[in-house]
Amino acid sequence: MDAGTARFPMNWPSSLWAETALPLSSTVAGLEGDHAADVVIVGAGYTGLCAALRVAERGLKPVVIDANAVGWGASGRNGGVVSTKFRVSLPGVARSHGVEMARRMYELGHDAVAEVERLVETHEIEAADFRLCGNLRCAHNEVAMRGIADEAEIMAKTFGDRSIRVLDREEVAAETGSRDFVGGTLGTHSGAIHPLNYARGLARALLRKGGAIFEETPALSIERTGAGIAVTTPKGRVSARHLILATNGYSDLTPATGPVRRAVIPFRSAMVATAPMGDNLFATVMTERRSYSETRRMMRWFRPFGSRMIFGGRGAFGKADSQPAFAALEKAMVQIFPQLEGTPITHRWSGLVAMTLDSLPQVGRVDERTAFAMGYNGTGIAMASLMGGRVADLALGDTPELALLAAPAPKNVPFYAIREPAVRAVAGWYQFLDAIGR
Repeated sequence: MDAGTARFPMNWPSSLWAETALPLSSTVAGLEGDHAADVVIVGAGYTGLCAALRVAERGLKPVVIDANAVGWGASGRNGGVVSTKFRVSLPGVARSHGVEMARRMYELGHDAVAEVERLVETHEIEAADFRLCGNLRCAHNEVAMRGIADEAEIMAKTFGDRSIRVLDREEVAAETGSRDFVGGTLGTHSGAIHPLNYARGLARALLRKGGAIFEETPALSIERTGAGIAVTTPKGRVSARHLILATNGYSDLTPATGPVRRAVIPFRSAMVATAPMGDNLFATVMTERRSYSETRRMMRWFRPFGSRMIFGGRGAFGKADSQPAFAALEKAMVQIFPQLEGTPITHRWSGLVAMTLDSLPQVGRVDERTAFAMGYNGTGIAMASLMGGRVADLALGDTPELALLAAPAPKNVPFYAIREPAVRAVAGWYQFLDAIGR
């Protein structure tokens, strides 16, 4: 897609978050003319906004541009689960890279959740409704149950983390309201948040610090200048000493983000929200009001919001919302929670998860002027918040702790041109394995 044909859809998905978020009215729609900054940041999601906040905290001037609006991408469409988790297991990291590296990754995960807490408290983002409520991981069969129980034991022995508790079938059924699971593990250092209010709260904090945010401002081209770098937009230009690319799963909107586009595979995740339940029905599900996930490869998850259930999962394909994907989610929800049969669905929406080849985020440099952070593999609220600050430090010449997330250059996905049929094939295989209980 070239700059002349690129389209930047400003319409929001029919999400519960978009309907319930506080408005953000102090940004500028469309950058015009020439602007100067110390750091220009492409992408107004968690990574870009947190990077800009870090730049401002260091006494420098950030300018953030986005083809759409603050939080329009994954930061405003996700499930609102704040987690220490990576898509790779820490015991697996210990086997592949050693216990010390696994410990560093463990600390990154916990630092990431702590960073969300810090940002919400420091910038008084009450509307984010952040709660450190814990996450219950529900095993869909005995094989999965043995795996997560073994992982909990390793976490206690290797990392001294005794906060993860193993629950049996009856305990999980009593809390979730579903008899679809054989047990689970409860981790307390996870939370839930209103994701779009969080993103907009970060934007307000940045504006208060003197940072600039320009919505509806796609980066059309990037060029080196004698003093640094320049980003051209439809009606203007930003010159800066440094550039940060923070476009994640939406890195293919214009050619300007070509250096990182092939490092991620966009994968659609879909969600539905029920109507508010009556007190009697709501009392039977999610009784501890945490976030909940399951162990299938094509993971599904659920959480409360008010007296509603939000139910989401992987496996929606294509570049737009998919009615078959929503129908499959609704069917799965009723299979897990038969008591929700007939409960109306009021909202359906989806967004892009940025998957990487090794299931790890990537933070690094394209060149001495350009840094990037992306590829959160569906667990990005906490990690993007932490890596936003760290990629800013990296761009400004520091060497922040990144552990396995450090990327000397974008790790491109091989055979990128056939990524969509390849993703469909892998997803189909995962769905088959889930169906036969493997």
